[in-house]
Amino acid sequence: MEAMARGCHLGIPGAIMTEAGLSFIGLGVQAPMPSWGMMISEGIRALRSFPHLVVAPGLAIAITLLSFNFLGDGLRDALDPWMKK
Repeated sequence: MEAMARGCHLGIPGAIMTEAGLSFIGLGVQAPMPSWGMMISEGIRALRSFPHLVVAPGLAIAITLLSFNFLGDGLRDALDPWMKK
């Protein structure tokens, strides 16, 4: 069970950031498929006029990563027998 908590805590956020980073520089998913990195990349062109095009996907990434980190911490706290002492 600890491996599951560790995978949730580190693996999933890392994969999300890798995908978003690759999509941001144009090496990720292609145009018909949505990606937060691609949304940020396209929103940078209109950043001065429409900042929400960059802020919304950035907040979505941040909230998702924090959620998985808190989930992993909670699983570790609940399943680790040494933490209960």
